[in-house]
Amino acid sequence: MKVRINKSYLELVKGDITDLEVDAIVNAANSSLKLGGGVAGAIRSKGGRIIQDECDKIGYCPVGEARITGGGSLKAKYVIHAVGPVYGAGEEDEKLRNATLNSLKLAEQYEISSLAFPAISTGIFGFPKDRCADIMLSATVAYLKGDTTLKRVILCLYDSLTFDIFKNHLNQIIKNFEF
Repeated sequence: MKVRINKSYLELVKGDITDLEVDAIVNAANSSLKLGGGVAGAIRSKGGRIIQDECDKIGYCPVGEARITGGGSLKAKYVIHAVGPVYGAGEEDEKLRNATLNSLKLAEQYEISSLAFPAISTGIFGFPKDRCADIMLSATVAYLKGDTTLKRVILCLYDSLTFDIFKNHLNQIIKNFEF
């Protein structure tokens, strides 16, 4: 699914984020920037140890913020490590919105024109996929409606259930926003 917003495109795809040919992919990171399982594990596996080494030099990233490293052996030149909230920790919606927006801003700082996100915090952090879709899509659409150099933002969803949830939310957002 692909939607034009201002001068940019917002796309939903189902698949493995590490296989995408984009300038940067977003890692659903933890604050210690340790590449464990899920999206982070796939990034470590395909991108190589160098990404973890760069994360170790950064050391820490607060919840709701983002940091950037090189992409190692990935097709993407960069990895943006966005730290989403653990469900139940408090102020989760705001923290997820901030992680999304801070990733978009960081991409612009590095002159990245194409960026792919996973469904941040919906894995081991337990964030409900429905709420995640609403927050990430609303934040991204609002951002793309502004003055941005981003040309393409993808939400790459790993399974059909998550893809369908995001697709339904994007359809609702399209009905309510003026493009």
